Amino acid sequence: MDEHDRRPLADGSGMHTRPEDVAPDALHDEWLCFAGQLAADRHAATMAGSFVHRIVQSGRCLSRFRALLFGHMLSTPRLAGSDEEHEKLVALIKDVDSVELKLTIPEAAQLSTVRALGLDPLRAQIRQVLFFDTPELTLDQHGVVVRARRSQKKGDDTVVKLRPVVPSELPDAIRQSPSFGIELDASPAGYVCSGSLKGVAASGQVRQVMTGEKGVKKLFSKEQQALFAEHAPEGVALGDLSVLGPILVLKLKDSPGDFGRRMVAELWLYPDGSRIFELSTKCEPSEAFQVAAEARAFLSSRGIDLDSEQQTKTRTALEFFAGDLGKSGADGD
Repeated sequence: MDEHDRRPLADGSGMHTRPEDVAPDALHDEWLCFAGQLAADRHAATMAGSFVHRIVQSGRCLSRFRALLFGHMLSTPRLAGSDEEHEKLVALIKDVDSVELKLTIPEAAQLSTVRALGLDPLRAQIRQVLFFDTPELTLDQHGVVVRARRSQKKGDDTVVKLRPVVPSELPDAIRQSPSFGIELDASPAGYVCSGSLKGVAASGQVRQVMTGEKGVKKLFSKEQQALFAEHAPEGVALGDLSVLGPILVLKLKDSPGDFGRRMVAELWLYPDGSRIFELSTKCEPSEAFQVAAEARAFLSSRGIDLDSEQQTKTRTALEFFAGDLGKSGADGD
């Protein structure tokens, strides 16, 4: 998920040109996005999305449709490869519970994006996100993510996530759990399918783990502990994991009238001053291709560059804090 299709935004076709970039440090004054009007070609994009969805559902993933399909979806070269890859994607979509379309904005363009889309920072929810892994990121290497969050006015929650997964290969017992869900994440960099077992932590418990007053294991339900034990590598116990975090996150949900569905903006603020700014929207699997086409038209109409290099929030956090643990260990030697 590191290679990207880099096509310039169309100009003179009814789309707004990209706003002039502003110094990234100014983002502390105002941030995030999502308001405005959909482009004049929104109807065309919607029709294209519906047309493509029918093509793929019928199984006719012919090469002559690739540019139309994935040009409107997310400019994804990994998706636009072979008919076999197309069929794999369609099979995954049929078996997932939801699809989330994501786009990260490079730091140099974050403020211009914020201004173009007009988000009110005072409406953002404050969050703290913690990950748990070994200093060597052993869980990450084996496709297991363990996370906890504190959310303003919402309470604490936890998750044990498996990524990637093949939905059809998961046991019926876990699939039938009301706390388990399968989601396909798609971005201009590619797609990945994950399975998440969610839980709710008692009020204040996540903070107590952050401060070392309680152990990590106590945050997670018995069902989560069992899933972890089944998929974690041998010798890695839940109670022995290191705390990686916290990351300060600002999250804002909005439903632009002209877009017609909820979109989310998240700003992840890392301790070294770097940040990741992500825009996303969720949809039903049956809507994925149409929503992708509409989202592309909407973002392009605001001058948002869909072909920039993509970043991953979780991997960036894991590597940052694991590196910090390594430095601390070296200093103590």
